Amino acid sequence: MIDHTLLKADAGRAAIIKLAEEAKQYGFASVCVNPTWVKTAAEILKESPVKVCTVIGFPLGASAPEVKAFEAAHTISEGAGEVDMVINIGALKDGDDELVRRDIAGVVQAAAGKALVKVIIETCLLTDEEIVRASKLSVEAGADFVKTSTGFSTGGATVEAVELMRKTVGPNVGVKASGGVRSLADAEAMIKAGATRLGTSAGVAIAQGQTSQNSY
Repeated sequence: MIDHTLLKADAGRAAIIKLAEEAKQYGFASVCVNPTWVKTAAEILKESPVKVCTVIGFPLGASAPEVKAFEAAHTISEGAGEVDMVINIGALKDGDDELVRRDIAGVVQAAAGKALVKVIIETCLLTDEEIVRASKLSVEAGADFVKTSTGFSTGGATVEAVELMRKTVGPNVGVKASGGVRSLADAEAMIKAGATRLGTSAGVAIAQGQTSQNSY
């Protein structure tokens, strides 16, 4: 259930290789890396069931829909099997649901038949009503998952947000909790709340029953 994550700007090749090797060792669902590292991670994991996940429009979500769709298509061509896109948060808060829906749908179309799409709604910046609306728009646009957070804003996943997202999307759409999942207890709480995937840089610590000090 873990997307083993390394999205820091200063991460280099050695760190990406280590991430991928750890994912193979512990049987994680995927590694989640920035687009520039997709090809590297895909090469390391090509004989492995571990998928390569990447991020689109990250971390602000303020790119044009066409740019996000292109970025998704490009990273998929380089080996990404999952793409986590950030919605246009400002548009959502302005009530421009059509732009938000089109933004997501463009990435969904680019990924059709090739990769899963997870939609990062950045719950720490949203009201409960906005969380519900963002989750519904993600489902309407054809996304496979809704995801709480980038891990780079003012807060990460909360049990309350995960519960609300699960209640909104129903049983057939995934919910990914990310940001601040640092221990086995954190992971278990998110899963109990309805998460079916966990985005964390603390995957190894969680697998070992320890607590990580990492922020994502």
